[in-house]
Amino acid sequence: MTQRLMKLGAFIPAPGHHVAAWRHPDAVPHGSLDFNYYLDIVKIAENALFDMIFLSDGVGIRTNYRDEDELSRWGRVVQFEPLTLLSALAVHTNHIGLTATASTTYNEPFHIARKFASLDFLSNGRAGWNVVTSVTDLEAWNFNLDHQPDHPTRYRRAHEFMEVARQLWDSFDDGAFIADKVAGRMFDPEKLRIPKFRGEFFKIRGPLNVARPPQGYPVIVQAGSSDDGQSFAARWAEVIFTAQQRLDQAKAFRDGIRHRLTDAGRDPDGAVVMPGVFVVVGQNQSEADDRYGALQDLIDPAVGLGLLSGLLGDVDAADFPLDEPLPPLPETQGSKSRQALMYEEARRGNLTVRQLYMSVAGGRGHWSLIGSASMIADQLQEWFESGGADGFNIMPAVLPNSLCDFAKLVVPELQKRGLFRLAYSGPTLRDHLGLTRPVRH
Repeated sequence: MTQRLMKLGAFIPAPGHHVAAWRHPDAVPHGSLDFNYYLDIVKIAENALFDMIFLSDGVGIRTNYRDEDELSRWGRVVQFEPLTLLSALAVHTNHIGLTATASTTYNEPFHIARKFASLDFLSNGRAGWNVVTSVTDLEAWNFNLDHQPDHPTRYRRAHEFMEVARQLWDSFDDGAFIADKVAGRMFDPEKLRIPKFRGEFFKIRGPLNVARPPQGYPVIVQAGSSDDGQSFAARWAEVIFTAQQRLDQAKAFRDGIRHRLTDAGRDPDGAVVMPGVFVVVGQNQSEADDRYGALQDLIDPAVGLGLLSGLLGDVDAADFPLDEPLPPLPETQGSKSRQALMYEEARRGNLTVRQLYMSVAGGRGHWSLIGSASMIADQLQEWFESGGADGFNIMPAVLPNSLCDFAKLVVPELQKRGLFRLAYSGPTLRDHLGLTRPVRH
């Protein structure tokens, strides 16, 4: 029986995950528009044998701000379009998976299917798509809308979007392009299936003007943990990013997803669950605490409140008394699972609004580990072996240094314990993750 090994993703927004990362002396504040900066970071992850890198994205400014002065205080305002960046990185890397976010709310299936099929070819089978429905009015304003569509509508569209994308990727059989010069046939016409799809949101004929991707489909990633999000994951996802803060919660989430996969007629091992983990690594606990404290000292209160507003959804946290508990909030049309996490963190720690924004400034509701390499490895091992996770999406505090610390200190500790690979075992992202290549439907 093949030994179960931990999966690792490198979640790499420039200049790092901490909201004040860009102000740190080691940060590269202009890295978000520097290809070589990203390439150096991806090489760190690839040399450490990470399964994939992950680029989150939104179709607009994703920061809650009151005015331009406040916006100017944020460190993540501009960034590359992720598929453009990943296509460039594909030709400079050899093994690591290349995963990016694209929205089903503000894109069309043909465009997305074509772009990810192209990335899969350019990378020789290393593409992954993080499917999101988008969660902010700030994005809706860039697409002729005053408000984002409501939660149920976004998910109905997302399901239909995925069905169309799958049919487009299946336009041609594997091996359809025979390039028979003598017979004068570029492809075998018996291996073409034109989708001709008509639904509530989309009417598409096809076929896709890219051959079937090397992986069949790019690896499908999903990150929503609401009930709708979990149902979507059970139907489509092969990698599930989630925010869980306690082992019992993580185990319940993973067990629930596996049951949902079974109910959907899928293999419960057909998707891997990878909670996000915000990490600050030191040679010892004291050094890690000092590094984290230095970042906390750089938090601009306006930015901290803006971050909290985005996590709570549909509110302005600056309107709340800072030194009182978080008040009740209306149901959000944003991320329901993230709003619930904020309430849970505030309740569990009996935190004021000020303490809450300080608490989430690094991990934004994800599990946070601040300590030595052995301490962090202990915690990851416990979650992995106890059934709380199949792997982790690592969220470095400041890039590139925090990722370098994890690669140099924590990865060797995991390898020494037999928990992580010593070499890549195959060329594709599906190989890394132990996922089967889908047959044409």
